[in-house]
Amino acid sequence: MQEKKRIHFIGICGVAMSALAISLHKLGHTVTGSDKGFYPPVSNHLKEAGISYYPGWHVEKMTKNGNPDLVVVGNVAGSQNPEWLCVQKNGIDYVSYPELMERMLIKKNSIVCAGTYGKSTSTALLACILAQNGRDPSYMFGGVPQDGMLSARISDSPWSVVEGDEYKTAKWDEKAKFFHYAPTHLLLTSVVWDHADVYPTEEDYINAFAELVGMLPDNGLLIVSGKVLHQNAAIIQRTAAPVVTYGKTADNDYQYTNVASSTVGVDFDILHKDITYHVHTNELGDYMADNMTGCFALCHEIGLNPDDIIAAIQSFKNIKRRLEKRFDHDVTVFDDIAHSPKKAEAVLRSLRQIYHGHIYAVFEPNTGNRLEESIPGYDGAFAEADTVIIPRLSIVKRVPGKPAPLNGHSLTSVIQKTHRDVRYVEDDDQLVAELAKAKDGDVIVFLGSHGFRGMIEALVSKLQG
Repeated sequence: MQEKKRIHFIGICGVAMSALAISLHKLGHTVTGSDKGFYPPVSNHLKEAGISYYPGWHVEKMTKNGNPDLVVVGNVAGSQNPEWLCVQKNGIDYVSYPELMERMLIKKNSIVCAGTYGKSTSTALLACILAQNGRDPSYMFGGVPQDGMLSARISDSPWSVVEGDEYKTAKWDEKAKFFHYAPTHLLLTSVVWDHADVYPTEEDYINAFAELVGMLPDNGLLIVSGKVLHQNAAIIQRTAAPVVTYGKTADNDYQYTNVASSTVGVDFDILHKDITYHVHTNELGDYMADNMTGCFALCHEIGLNPDDIIAAIQSFKNIKRRLEKRFDHDVTVFDDIAHSPKKAEAVLRSLRQIYHGHIYAVFEPNTGNRLEESIPGYDGAFAEADTVIIPRLSIVKRVPGKPAPLNGHSLTSVIQKTHRDVRYVEDDDQLVAELAKAKDGDVIVFLGSHGFRGMIEALVSKLQG
């Protein structure tokens, strides 16, 4: 793909898709795109880059100047999408976005960050550290940056850093996205059963990560959380590459300790071979110490200066919707992408360490965590919240041969088994009105991968008076 091509994106408004489109445009390719809707900040980024895009699915617009040389098909394209049907009918070359990255972005030194949680933040941080230390990596992570950078970039450097998502690649490709990224260096943050809609059993889920570990070359590098080894030690048996561990306990190669969380950030120490490195970050959440120690370990192992690594870590501003503070006055409002009970539990635990008022958690799980198999994971997950509110849930397709997914009422009943104050509020306006009664010192956190239909903005407006 060295020659300049005409590339069309079906579903260009996704965070990763739009960033890849802009990167290809900057390389001189002619890029167009379609989607069911366009919203800031992605629409602004596309417009500023000069990329032609349009709402809806229109074959005549996609083929205005003849058939594209390549079509990147997003998961938004249903089986009856007219542009997707045209691609298949006319034999136009097409790829998923993981396949596009495999062709265009993945480099000789391929750093992949994978795990159930922490991978988006860790990938963004690794990209930041390498960029500030002269490695100029190509990169991709699934989130919206808050510092003006894009979530993907293609460079001439022999280094790439990408988020390794375990979700399936595309409708025609059931394997995990991370299998397309040929890792030479792997940062494995966590392996806790998730996405029951794709991985019906915990064993299926663990095996996917074990296979990823097995892809490492013998001269590669595995940086792995000590928690992963404690729970699933057999995973590292798949590789002959060097294995370096990090975590909170002294048996790890890189240990973080003396963690102190406050409303202005986290302070902690990293211990390695009898040397102590102090780190301060303005980011919230004690789990940031875990994420940052993993990134420090990887960057130190590939030869970067530790003081330079820490300087980059301390300048890092996390991507949006990772304990993002949306309102901070008498009442504090947070927005976080935590869409599983395990992720929600980690966020709530961090908030409880910082705040002492009443914590309201508004939670909407992703599709996999509305399946029957996910129910055990809810036991005690919301212990650190004083009140849990389930909003009207987004409509999801029923998996053939499976029980109907949990609805708002049934999810409320599941959480009530281990929590005394859980309620289902179907009406968005009523939910906002109830939360607006919060008292001084209280905390409200919205947890979920969906956008909450403007409820956060409406609540902030009410709280501002």
